[in-house]
Amino acid sequence: MRGGRGRRGDVRVAILALLEERPMHGYEMMQELAERTQGLWQPSPGSIYPALQLLEDQGLVRSESAEGRRQFTLTDEGRAELKGRSERAAPWETMVRQADRGDMAIHQALRQVAIAVTQVAQAGSADQKVRAGDLLTELRRQMYLLLAEPLAPKSE
Repeated sequence: MRGGRGRRGDVRVAILALLEERPMHGYEMMQELAERTQGLWQPSPGSIYPALQLLEDQGLVRSESAEGRRQFTLTDEGRAELKGRSERAAPWETMVRQADRGDMAIHQALRQVAIAVTQVAQAGSADQKVRAGDLLTELRRQMYLLLAEPLAPKSE
């Protein structure tokens, strides 16, 4: 599960599973999937919207405009499609269960750093922003030094 991507086909099933819970718009689905996979999978509009269009063409979802956005709803055919799946776990549950714990820890730490950096950028003084930039530059340097170290043997 490296690179934040799900297996091929996960987008389709993930959309259907999300819509089984409640109607949503595309951006909301992207946010939900990122949240439910703890940041491991952050699907782009380029993967969500074409999949939604295909699902709509196949009659598995329908859309209607609500408050200026297209909101998608699961159809009876979409529910039947989900019931016919052999794997009952939601795709995001499978992804998190199969994820490398090191990847999970790095993603969580990176999210927390991003929040802190955003707060400094929004509310920090000019000096604090310069110091934050210096810290981030040093962090990047340390990450590359970490990669330059010899790999430790894997423990099983």
